[in-house]
Amino acid sequence: MHRLYEYIGPADLKSLVSRGGVGQAVESLADFTAWVARRDAVELAEPFTYVIDLSGCLRLAPRRSEHVVCAGGERVRGAGEIGFERRGVNWAVALISDQSTGYCPDLASWTAVAAAVDQCGLARPDGFTQAVAFRRCPACSELNVVREEFFVCAFCESDLPPEWNLGVAASQG
Repeated sequence: MHRLYEYIGPADLKSLVSRGGVGQAVESLADFTAWVARRDAVELAEPFTYVIDLSGCLRLAPRRSEHVVCAGGERVRGAGEIGFERRGVNWAVALISDQSTGYCPDLASWTAVAAAVDQCGLARPDGFTQAVAFRRCPACSELNVVREEFFVCAFCESDLPPEWNLGVAASQG
């Protein structure tokens, strides 16, 4: 079962959805090859915004795109940044994170992310190359990024829960 993540970021960014469309669906190696052929070297040197949509499909957008726009405003199975590199004649995932302050996915989203990348036929790491643990402080309600397993609120110094606690995530198979 993969958790579905609701958008919990700023409402003004969600309003961009109607103007921004959605990220490019990449469901196969052929899709990825066609997508990457339309990118120049400068663009490929940076990571891209990605989401894993409700169907488990990888969607890609330029790095400075909002995750909620890439997802068309929908819930997601995963979100973050992804970078690619050439390995001989093939492409592979060089870096991948769950860094999305709009969806704040749990580290457990890796299983959905890995499945979507595998569907595209790309080599990938065994986990996030940059894992970001998000927590909401139960005392002051501020969003925190947990660093070095230090589960203390950066705003009020209260203890943060060890388990993911952001938004209302629906579980779905």
